[in-house]
Amino acid sequence: MTEPDYIVVGSGINGLVCAATLGRRGKTVVLVERNDRIGGCLRSDELIEPGFKHDVLATWFPLFITSPAYAELQEELAAHGVTFDTTNKPTAAVLPDNSAFVLSCDREQNIATMNARYSGDGDAYASALAFVEATAGLSFGLLSQQLRRPGIARLLVRSLWKHGVDGLISYFGSALCSCRTWLHSSIQDPAARACLAAWVLHVGLTPESSLSGHFAKIVAFTLEQTGMPVVRGGNQALLDAFAKIIAAHGGTIMTSADIDGILTSRDRAVGVILADGSTLRAREGIVCSVTPTQLYGRLLREVKLPKTVRDSAQRFRYGLGNLQIHLALNEHPDWINDELSDVALVHVTDGLDGISRATSEGTRGKLPSASTIAVGQPHVVDPSRAPPGGAILWIQILDVPRYFEGEAAAAIHSDESDRQWTPRIREDFADRIIDRLRRHIRNLDSATIGRKVLSPADLERLNINLVGGDPYGGFCGLEQSFLWRPGTGSRNYNTPVKSLYHIGASTHPGPGLGGVSGYLMAVQLS
Repeated sequence: MTEPDYIVVGSGINGLVCAATLGRRGKTVVLVERNDRIGGCLRSDELIEPGFKHDVLATWFPLFITSPAYAELQEELAAHGVTFDTTNKPTAAVLPDNSAFVLSCDREQNIATMNARYSGDGDAYASALAFVEATAGLSFGLLSQQLRRPGIARLLVRSLWKHGVDGLISYFGSALCSCRTWLHSSIQDPAARACLAAWVLHVGLTPESSLSGHFAKIVAFTLEQTGMPVVRGGNQALLDAFAKIIAAHGGTIMTSADIDGILTSRDRAVGVILADGSTLRAREGIVCSVTPTQLYGRLLREVKLPKTVRDSAQRFRYGLGNLQIHLALNEHPDWINDELSDVALVHVTDGLDGISRATSEGTRGKLPSASTIAVGQPHVVDPSRAPPGGAILWIQILDVPRYFEGEAAAAIHSDESDRQWTPRIREDFADRIIDRLRRHIRNLDSATIGRKVLSPADLERLNINLVGGDPYGGFCGLEQSFLWRPGTGSRNYNTPVKSLYHIGASTHPGPGLGGVSGYLMAVQLS
């Protein structure tokens, strides 16, 4: 194999974006993936029955289609067959009594609906999103740039000029507020509160976390702009397109190629050591889309590093786990509240306090008694996901512990002393989730023709970066975000080893399908 300019390790969204962008900008790349296929958290399979196409892990792309990566790659992706389908009803929440609130892509409709339900709620929502809109340059600027670069200084100067000192103080004070604080002071409707609060779980936070109020507003703003985009036909179409783009620009993809170490010479990364003992060299550098645990604990285990760097990597915290349930249905779900029949993602929840209670139980190592259930209906957005008349449900539980100490409801018993996710516990917990869904979907039992459940342990086996099933590359609280992600000594995507770079969900700006760190890295290197 010809020696490339760069080796990219890991083929999740950031690795794919990095490799494709480097190739477009004239660099030769070898993309190396330990699994037998590329994609990381992007994969689609007919898990249950032929004709039912399930995105096994991630499926929604609002962050990608608004990203700088998509702006550059859009034309080539489209040329290779990628189409994003979306909907005007991106999300909703339904409470135990089947009352629900649906968020649409129409700001004025959302305001009117909220005011009609609870006087003043719509006005408070309008004010919150107007603030997001007025400060969008700063918010999205911080999330789309490397933080230790001159561009950030220019962004802050422009923001100071636009908003003034008091305006910036107000912005950061507001951004630090929790979602609970914002909702209690602004929104009365329990269903609307639940609809907005449930989304903080999707950015790795809880309703009580600092920054969670800010991110709840940003999510609502983004969903209004984009809906809930999915790749027509499933994520494999996107992966096939990325593979073609990389090949078209002279790149090579290696699968079933586990990296066992970084090859260095004179304190500089010059290649990688494969698990079979062979080596692959690069002329200019190595980019790793992995967790700090993998990078510093495994790939650099033989390389001399400052003690502070290893200590920081060892302190890196992972967050709550994720459990996925996939259902194949021979007819569309018959929601008791028929407003939900054409919503892309419905959160089934006991409300704001229920969301908080479940995340608290999960954080304390307990299996939650009443998890927040994210029920995705990809067939609503992309009918090709199921045979005519059929449907699929993509169900995600984001408040389960990675490793547990017990059971909040005292209903699921384990004889295992180490409290691991066994197949029996996985299926028993999934039964609990399905039992709650029966209270909202009349035909759930009669329509279901099969299910597949993936526990946090199963997810880690699928993707080594999902430590304990954490889908977000590590805890996303303020102390482990922005300048402190992945550690207090972080310097953009640089590492202590020259020509070795670190990207992915464990780095700024964190998780999601935006591909931002991969894109920013490629721009810097080209």
